[in-house]
Amino acid sequence: MEHFIQVMKALSDSNRVKIVKILQERSLCVCEIQEALELAQPAVSRHLKQLERAGLVTYQKEGLWVNYRLTDGSASRYAACLLGNLRHWMAEDREIHELLKEKLPKIKRGAVCKG
Repeated sequence: MEHFIQVMKALSDSNRVKIVKILQERSLCVCEIQEALELAQPAVSRHLKQLERAGLVTYQKEGLWVNYRLTDGSASRYAACLLGNLRHWMAEDREIHELLKEKLPKIKRGAVCKG
């Protein structure tokens, strides 16, 4: 029950849902997520940490970069189920559509990251 609640809490925040949705498109670093959501870096990092604890997000270091991506859900059936459903959910949401189709494609790592 505890892990189920952790996954549900992780997805109970609109910014964390947005992070999951943009990570469906491609892996991103914190500064790219920060740019997409117009949030402060510490807030993005806190959201990512909560998503990571719930088994929804993982990261990989590549040189100076830390790239976040969705997990495959293999560590948690709850995470796997919700990640699978979120692929299809909210496609008609105006804010999500704008984020995925208009804002995210314009974000270029070299232009937004100082690293």
